[in-house]
Amino acid sequence: MLAPAGAAAGEDVRISPRDTRYMELSNGAPYIPIGLNMLAPPGGMDEEAAFRQYEEWLKQLSAHGGNFVRIWLSHPFWDVEHERSGVYDEARARRIGRLLELCRRYGIRVKLTLEHFRTIGGGRQSWADKPLHHRDNGGPAASVADFFDGEASREQFRKKIAWYQNLFGARPEIFGWELWNEADTVAGGDYLAWTEAMLPALRAAFPGNLAMQSLGSFDTAAKQDRYRRLALMEGNDLAQVHRYLDLGAALEQCRGAMDIVAASAVRELLAFEPGKPVLLAESGAVEPRHAGPFKLYEKDKAGVILHDTLFAPFFAGAAGPGHAWHWDSYVAANNLWRHFRHFAEAVRGVDPAAEQFEPVYLEQDRLRIYALKGRKNVLIWVRDGANTWETELRDGRPPETLTGVLLDIQHALPPRPMPTVRIFDPWTGKTARAPLRKGVLPLPPFQRSLVLRVPL
Repeated sequence: MLAPAGAAAGEDVRISPRDTRYMELSNGAPYIPIGLNMLAPPGGMDEEAAFRQYEEWLKQLSAHGGNFVRIWLSHPFWDVEHERSGVYDEARARRIGRLLELCRRYGIRVKLTLEHFRTIGGGRQSWADKPLHHRDNGGPAASVADFFDGEASREQFRKKIAWYQNLFGARPEIFGWELWNEADTVAGGDYLAWTEAMLPALRAAFPGNLAMQSLGSFDTAAKQDRYRRLALMEGNDLAQVHRYLDLGAALEQCRGAMDIVAASAVRELLAFEPGKPVLLAESGAVEPRHAGPFKLYEKDKAGVILHDTLFAPFFAGAAGPGHAWHWDSYVAANNLWRHFRHFAEAVRGVDPAAEQFEPVYLEQDRLRIYALKGRKNVLIWVRDGANTWETELRDGRPPETLTGVLLDIQHALPPRPMPTVRIFDPWTGKTARAPLRKGVLPLPPFQRSLVLRVPL
């Protein structure tokens, strides 16, 4: 069993002072957040049954090298503010404490998202409607716009942050605090000005944890400006992006191969030059215009979508793998935990901040080549561009075994003699070695992808 990466007890996650595009623990050890969204236990269970299921998921993730999950504190299972606006339930808070103890046990750090509602009465999405905040129900706001722009609501939100601080203000199991899930989906108000006002409260309350905000899926050109503003916002520690494979999306890059869906999102945020870690914080595949989980998930027993979600972002320059959604109906349902182990193995012993990686992208014949040029190593993810979710899941064609491939990677390498290359197959878990001569590497037979580590 792999030890969970970055699971040192008592150490907080921070932005690395050695390279602010990556993270580390407060003792200087590298930290790459390997995990997924895991918002809450299944609905319809009593508390003990729900925690048994949730613990089983955490156990599986940890056993396969994972060290990170994201939950919504506003999900009904955890929500402390469910009776009246500004009144907090201690019993629900004890559930959160129980969660943190589980995360400590399994070496997992957790991103805590404070809110997700979009309307405060009359909303079409019941899961995103929170009418208790409306003045008619004893809340502080006359509308969602008033909730974000009005000082009464802002002050109440600061008090909620302070309430959480009193309970969980010094917990190293906490990766960071996120103000809102997809703040731009709310029905009114200046959510970015609100974010600028609330980030200082988060940072003051939780100085040992990261502070951040999120926006909805980056699937239209119109979202570029808001993503740029948030990525560059002072006090927002991470430049996060949400992007899904969505055949109904306006942007072409959201409708193609999954590695392109994921890598393009990272590149777009890196182009803003945020000088902070970039993370693909939500990803996966959905029915057109987010009408539900992707219907082809059921066929994806091999996990081709999850594999690309994990590998493409990191090898495009993100601070970690992509964090999948649909943890229950896709990852757990298809028993795909092994992919986290394979990613963890691919980056075992890697210190991104020390490497100061620079991403390079190449194409050769049918291959897409994602390289990270470092000081001590060059890491390369080779993806068969002729193999996609479309060929495997839609068309039912099995992956082709590529043989006799001579990979020309001299443009991704410095001009010096190269030693033997470590070749890792993230589908079989097997490792091989091959000589590199004049920047050309003979690859063993493989399907879908390989990971190469070239020591410098």
